Amino acid sequence: MDPQALEQDALAAVAAAATAEDVERLRIEYLGRKSALKLALREVRDRDTGMTLNAVRERIEGAIEAREAELRRAELDRRLTEDVIDVTLPGEEHHLGSLHPTTSTRRLIEDAFLGLGYEVVDDREVETVHYNFDQLAFPPAHPTRSPRDTFFLDAERLLRTETSPSQIHVMEAKGPPIYMVSIGRVYRRDEITATRFPIFHQFEGLAVDRHITLADLKGTLLHVMRALFGEQRQVRFRTHFFPFTEPSIEPDVSCPICDMEGCRTCKFTGWVELGGAGMVDPQVLVNVGLDPSEWQGFAFGCGIERAAQLRHGISEIRPFWENDLRVLRQF
Repeated sequence: MDPQALEQDALAAVAAAATAEDVERLRIEYLGRKSALKLALREVRDRDTGMTLNAVRERIEGAIEAREAELRRAELDRRLTEDVIDVTLPGEEHHLGSLHPTTSTRRLIEDAFLGLGYEVVDDREVETVHYNFDQLAFPPAHPTRSPRDTFFLDAERLLRTETSPSQIHVMEAKGPPIYMVSIGRVYRRDEITATRFPIFHQFEGLAVDRHITLADLKGTLLHVMRALFGEQRQVRFRTHFFPFTEPSIEPDVSCPICDMEGCRTCKFTGWVELGGAGMVDPQVLVNVGLDPSEWQGFAFGCGIERAAQLRHGISEIRPFWENDLRVLRQF
């Protein structure tokens, strides 16, 4: 191998390289492990030959690096000249996020109760049987205590079925007067339907004071429902039964899907149940050390997803948990 001839060929080829890919190909051809120069260096047996071959290698490497730099500068000059941004053109539209309808409804509920002077509380989701059932006067044979209706972690702990245990915690921690609303996620072994889901958010209000009446409860519920649904939506109250309230009522809201004509969402009644309410059972007050002859109270609980469903006229509750962007981008 003639080192001078090899060097002349390499330098001429590098000078003629038009792209970075060409330069890389020449680097492999003249300096790679299987190139003639590398093979010759492996066979060197004397000092003079080694110095000559290493000098050729260094000059070829220098030429390749210089050609790479030259090509990079040329590419940069081309891009600065050709890739010009027209600042007068409209920019790209960036989609902005928005609050989930459950979150926006929750904030609206919080604002309504804060305006009434209520305290907003969010408590633990893992509860004990004592606070979730016993302190709320659920009878021992109540169906809700069954594992078919409730998610039990063990014999004493469960995922709360409602946010009512928060009210017990507050009543045990401080005395009346109490005006609070507990907001959070609850869990039930419910069948998935148009208005029910096994996981949902709930807001529950509690007022304990002297001279509390059922009229105070109805007035509070009507105030919150007007804040949620507006003045045009009809509201009615039905008698019902709950272990922790006596008397008990259920508020219904006129169905926004069919405008009370009857549909699957309202089970063809024209009304959708919003939750449960009533005067606090005296036994619950006794359980937390309060005298029912001195103190009275009312309590109510409603699902936030169902309130959002009725507020926005959505026929199903499932989209609130499916994270379908086609639905969420409408809010």
